Amino acid sequence: MNAFLDSVSVFLGLGADPQDLTFVQISIRGIIVFLFTLLMIRVSARRSLAKRTVFDSIFLVILASVLARAINGSADLLPTLGGGIVMVGLHRLLAAIAYHSHRFGNLIKGPEQLLMRDGTMMRRALAWNHISKHDLEEDLRLALQTEDLSSIRIARLERSGAISFITAQH
Repeated sequence: MNAFLDSVSVFLGLGADPQDLTFVQISIRGIIVFLFTLLMIRVSARRSLAKRTVFDSIFLVILASVLARAINGSADLLPTLGGGIVMVGLHRLLAAIAYHSHRFGNLIKGPEQLLMRDGTMMRRALAWNHISKHDLEEDLRLALQTEDLSSIRIARLERSGAISFITAQH
């Protein structure tokens, strides 16, 4: 059993200095981290890869950064994978709290913001979010295939960063 563990350790480059890792060792580590990350994301929430909020984007950047260390050998493989599990658990916990508490959800995800009401642009909200009239018109064309801002009853900047439009009923 000890010989088996020793051969696995050499195969994965466990305990080796990053500069001493071979192409094969880095490749195998990459495959392991890929499969492990796929499993972690499946256990996590699919929404973290869909239209995500800043909260989800931060999670993905940090998770990727932590797990990259396992591939390049700048951190030990197994403890780094464990750190990834902790990150996924933290993301799930905070998302669950946000699900049950709208106030907490607004704190970590940010609130949606009203950009237009009854064809009138909310200039302060647009300026705060660095959204120009041209940006708003572009999103309107892409979302509703129209350029008529006066037909918009409500436009909101959603938590995901997308702009949603509700048209006036005729």
